[in-house]
Amino acid sequence: MTKKLRVGVIGAGIAARHLIGYDWNKDLFEVRALCSLDEERGRELCAKHGIATYTQNVDELFARDDLDIIDVSTPPDSHYELCKKAIESGKHVICEKPLFGSIADVDEMSRIVARSDKKLMPIFQYRYGSGLQKLKLLIERGLAGRPFMTTIETHWWRGPAYYEVPWRGKWATELGGGLLGHAIHAHDMLNYVHGPCAEVFAYGATLLNRIEVEDTMALAVKMQNGSLATLSMTLGSRKEISRLRFCFSDLVAESILEPYTMGRDPWTFIAGTEEHQARIDAALAGYEAKEDGYTRQFELFHQALMEGKDPPVTLQDARNSLELVTAAYYSQRSGQPTPMPITADHPLYRSWLPEEQQRLVANA
Repeated sequence: MTKKLRVGVIGAGIAARHLIGYDWNKDLFEVRALCSLDEERGRELCAKHGIATYTQNVDELFARDDLDIIDVSTPPDSHYELCKKAIESGKHVICEKPLFGSIADVDEMSRIVARSDKKLMPIFQYRYGSGLQKLKLLIERGLAGRPFMTTIETHWWRGPAYYEVPWRGKWATELGGGLLGHAIHAHDMLNYVHGPCAEVFAYGATLLNRIEVEDTMALAVKMQNGSLATLSMTLGSRKEISRLRFCFSDLVAESILEPYTMGRDPWTFIAGTEEHQARIDAALAGYEAKEDGYTRQFELFHQALMEGKDPPVTLQDARNSLELVTAAYYSQRSGQPTPMPITADHPLYRSWLPEEQQRLVANA
């Protein structure tokens, strides 16, 4: 019989989407409690998803001995402390993006998790779209060839109304702008396909909204595997698109343009010859479709816990993602290419917030 894991959720915003993922995995998970300071939304979610307990006291979740997992779906500035308390209370953790506010926090959390028998899984649910999974299949079968160029566009729209939510658009609470909070999924897909980045040169600016953080950036990236990438992000695109295009010596893979599900089918896979196209088409014909998004990531997390294996998305995956963010902010401010990995002697290792913002946070 499959063991059903018991979940406590913190948050009532993006948590609504997590709850749909748990509902699609009712044989694997039971959400027993939800904690949110927004009572109206919190109670509404409890009623909708049949959650027995609503609370505004997060310590109640940590103290319960009938929960296996704490799901952290709160604004970014609270992630680290909540994850730390959850692990130390003997729970596994699922945490929304962006994971934390510095590489130092990721490294310290890795040490905390290593001292426990618990697992922490960052959220990168976009990985599990069928289009991207088909590309991974073709790479694994040796049908893609040598990678040399990737282009990624995250061109979305966020107007003034979006930033009326008090924690958005501020360094202290959102921790960054569109590079960190919006393009991070597409950029994780870059790392998921090609591995870690080696160096970045970045331009960034706040061009559209009256906010503290960036809403437009352009990055040129060298990958450790020798390929190159160009990444662009704006929150001022009246037509929202996300586009990923992977160029290999033996094929080009291109995503759909739908801004929030760009990992899903139908992707196109174009080879250079009819013979190789036939091999690609034959491989794709045997692809076994799975659920995607949170549903699939949660399913894989359950499997990993049952088998005593690492989560499908690891702390190292989150580190790779946040290294790109850290390096891009440093390049933007210094005007210089910035190599990776980001180590403890890097000026932004402990925080990428501007110095004046670090002082404000420290004195708060």
